[in-house]
Amino acid sequence: MTGTTRVIVGLDGSLGSLAALYRAVTEAGSRGAVLVPVAVWAPTGADGLRPYSELEHAARRRIDTAFEQTFGGYPAHLVVHPRVVRGEPGPALVSAVGGQGDLLVLGTARPGRLLPGRPGSTARHCRAHAACRVLTVSPSDLLRSLEYAARSGAPLPLAAGAHAR
Repeated sequence: MTGTTRVIVGLDGSLGSLAALYRAVTEAGSRGAVLVPVAVWAPTGADGLRPYSELEHAARRRIDTAFEQTFGGYPAHLVVHPRVVRGEPGPALVSAVGGQGDLLVLGTARPGRLLPGRPGSTARHCRAHAACRVLTVSPSDLLRSLEYAARSGAPLPLAAGAHAR
């Protein structure tokens, strides 16, 4: 993909990552860029004896689910190259960057929802090490709308084809 502008977005299944996906799709569309959604997985003690292939498949499903929840499927107007990477989120996202012309988009946690001892560690790592611009998407009205829809079962505000061209 050398010479191709890309917008990379980290997807971890959180509402913050859905807001980042929405912004990444907008950025990719306006730049004529390839969209690269990245889901990272790593075995933890809680995974017990689950096979690695199952963990990798769950990460891939996380990407598909994010697009389904946010847009009703993959946007037809974009080239999308999903990546599933085993490792830690920060280094994996940085390794997805191809050059200075890329854009890395990350969601941020809502206040009070940060992991103990790890506030902003992925974003901090990416800002320090990525060879491109890093855009963090903060909680917004979009995020609140997504959260309301997710809790209530109402249709998501973005799934109605907001990005069909």
